Amino acid sequence: MTISFEYSPAVSEIVSRTEDFVRNTVLPIESCHRGSAHDLPEGIRVDLQNAAKAAGIFAPHAGREFGGLGLDMRDRAPVFETAGYSLFGPLALNCAAPDEGNMHLLERIASPAQQEKFLRPLVTGAVRSCFAMTEPAPGAGADPSMLTTRAERTSAGWVINGHKWFITGANGASFAIIMARTSGEPGSRGGATMFLVPADTPGFDLKRDIDTLDESMFGGHSELTFDDLEVGDDAVLGEVDKGFEYAQVRLGPARMTHCMRWLGAARRAADLAAERAATRSAFGGRLGDLGMVQQLIADNEIDIEAARALTLKACWVLDTEPEAAASSQITSIAKTFVAEAVNRVVDRSLQVCGALGVSGDIALSRLYREVRPFRIYDGPSETHRWAIARRVIRKINRANV
Repeated sequence: MTISFEYSPAVSEIVSRTEDFVRNTVLPIESCHRGSAHDLPEGIRVDLQNAAKAAGIFAPHAGREFGGLGLDMRDRAPVFETAGYSLFGPLALNCAAPDEGNMHLLERIASPAQQEKFLRPLVTGAVRSCFAMTEPAPGAGADPSMLTTRAERTSAGWVINGHKWFITGANGASFAIIMARTSGEPGSRGGATMFLVPADTPGFDLKRDIDTLDESMFGGHSELTFDDLEVGDDAVLGEVDKGFEYAQVRLGPARMTHCMRWLGAARRAADLAAERAATRSAFGGRLGDLGMVQQLIADNEIDIEAARALTLKACWVLDTEPEAAASSQITSIAKTFVAEAVNRVVDRSLQVCGALGVSGDIALSRLYREVRPFRIYDGPSETHRWAIARRVIRKINRANV
């Protein structure tokens, strides 16, 4: 197995342009809005994305036939990390969650007609989307098999009834990918179907925007209800009852793109701490001359390098063996490690900066607020550890049969 850490000149050029764009165009806008995109005006999103298009860095992950740059998982990793240096960077490049994951899913699963109707405008930034799976208790959360939203067949298609919450980007989204149960009962491992549903369909109701710790996701996180929401058979994404299988198509790569983006935030936090340590004088010298501060800075670099290497290995597996069982294991391992490493880096960096870090004068308090939910999004660390251990034990049991 050979994994290269070298990038082609073309990818390196995209990374360089992205770095300049983020520093000169995106960071000032993020600072102006204090990192909060939940109620960011639509015009700012459009302006940022138009600027990214002009810089030749827009939609790096999407297929060229739909208007993207067509980068594979390994090549998009440094671009996404560079974009993630600003909380608004992924939005500007149109590679933010949930749209980025939805694009990947639609490229893989949608029919040509569905791709023209939903995917192409999503890639170009003409519309936004959301992925409606998570439900209030006792519905689907970390355990998706608890899915309670149900779709029933009718003579004209389907009727969907259900309750969703924490649906990222729902406010202002043009359409949703709705996960609904079409057979079985909550707790059943199968029986889910994905539906492509325009947000203006009667019965599709946004009840509220949820007040959350993080604020950098454009459109926020919303609570939705579906009351006798009627759709035709052409709304089915892929095949009936294969929704859980398709979710894995989306979730594995989405875990890794989360890791890429948040690594950018960790890099920014570490840079702020290093700058402070190099310039702040205390106790007769610079902070950076103190052994305990040096340890914090060194541990930041260790966590970032280890997280980056693990992310690249997972991307290599997704690029070369996307259907293999190994892809689920390595993405779970990488997501768990990177989520916790990013939290450690931001926490250490804030500690180095002291009162300045707690203040709003630099971005550390903002980053601290944003990265904490990463240990919950796309599966909490505890769920991933449970799944990792089960796969290890299952492998041993199969070998002993």
